[in-house]
Amino acid sequence: MEFERTPDERFENIGWDFEPHYLVHPDGLRQHYIDERPVGEPRGTFLLMHGEPSWAYLYRDMIRPLVDLGYRVVAPDHFGFGRSDKPTDEEWFTIARHRAALEHLIATLDLRDITLVVQDWGGPIGLITALRDIDRYDRIFILNTWLHSQDFAYSDGARMWRQMALDPAGLGGDMPTGTIIGMTLQRSHEDKEQIIAAFDAPFTGAASKAGARRFPFCIPFGEPELGDAVEQEQARVALRSIDIPVHVAFGDADPVFPWDWAEQWAAEIPGATLDRIEQAGHFLQIDAGADVLAVISRYLPD
Repeated sequence: MEFERTPDERFENIGWDFEPHYLVHPDGLRQHYIDERPVGEPRGTFLLMHGEPSWAYLYRDMIRPLVDLGYRVVAPDHFGFGRSDKPTDEEWFTIARHRAALEHLIATLDLRDITLVVQDWGGPIGLITALRDIDRYDRIFILNTWLHSQDFAYSDGARMWRQMALDPAGLGGDMPTGTIIGMTLQRSHEDKEQIIAAFDAPFTGAASKAGARRFPFCIPFGEPELGDAVEQEQARVALRSIDIPVHVAFGDADPVFPWDWAEQWAAEIPGATLDRIEQAGHFLQIDAGADVLAVISRYLPD
């Protein structure tokens, strides 16, 4: 299997100085993850899941504050993203394969007492994985994401995104990852150029972006099997009966997963809380990190 490995120097000068950790999977691919720990025994573990076309940098403003609260923080990069290896064959990437990689990482690191935070494709991948081994988890925070069902009303923004992503010419000839994320930011950011550079950093050319091109292809209304449509629907049902806290917090300026979906989803999960993060876009962790952190902190045990 051919893959690319991003040179370390591409991650310099992007406002990111966390020590990289790597797990070599049985197929020989190397997966990167952040693993930051507090002084003394941790209160638990935060597992931070990113989506498309981002990487663990999405949580740059949240990692150290969570460690300061006494938690171990683990933030993996999906294969094809961040510092993880990047297979160059687009067909290698399926949601089931991403889930298998996450399962292997959790089992190998023996993560327990997990507080899961999910957004975008990190939602289906992280939630399906969690609901199949829920004893490892203490609580779940659901940011702007979704779980497919036969009656799920995909927004015009979601449908437009898939259509655009399947036409490289429409995106300037390739998947301009940093520009895409920069365009979604709804708040003012003095370091916006650095943010854009950070989300471009993992990719050295078109071949390394196979995973970024593949995620939109797998959206279940277009590719149900590759997108785990059945597994997503099962997870959405299972969420309604788990006995750990579930907290929903959405940026309300996201055209892909709009606020009314957050209201509907929170209402169907008994006991779920719902928080609205105003004027925050799809990538709310980088757009409104302090506000997301404030919501999370509000629901942590004393």
